Amino acid sequence: MGQMNSFRDLDVYKMAREQSLAIFLITQSFANDENFSLTDQVRRQVRRSSRAANALIAESWARRQCAASFTHKINEALGEAMETQAWLNHAEDCKYITSSQHRELDAAWQSIGAMLNRMIERAGDFCKHSK
Repeated sequence: MGQMNSFRDLDVYKMAREQSLAIFLITQSFANDENFSLTDQVRRQVRRSSRAANALIAESWARRQCAASFTHKINEALGEAMETQAWLNHAEDCKYITSSQHRELDAAWQSIGAMLNRMIERAGDFCKHSK
């Protein structure tokens, strides 16, 4: 692990940010049905969970003085990443995205989840000054 001065230096943050944008762009093509339709719910929730994962990674960086707090926020980010995968499943099932789009997005979020798991396992590397 090289010198990191910001959460923006984390590969997992960069990847989650990129994938969150990919989801935003793909969901722009979802049909514009009534506000409470399944289409709108899937669009809003998959965008929300992907953005939340990224925001929680950033928040965890600020909590590195306490390994437990850092790990808690990374664990929350992991939950949001997995929720994103669940919403992507719904999007595929409802034919809002193709199977190919689903495979690509799901694989990326699976990688993000694996990276977050490694961060949890190696919290001490990120929180060297924690008490």
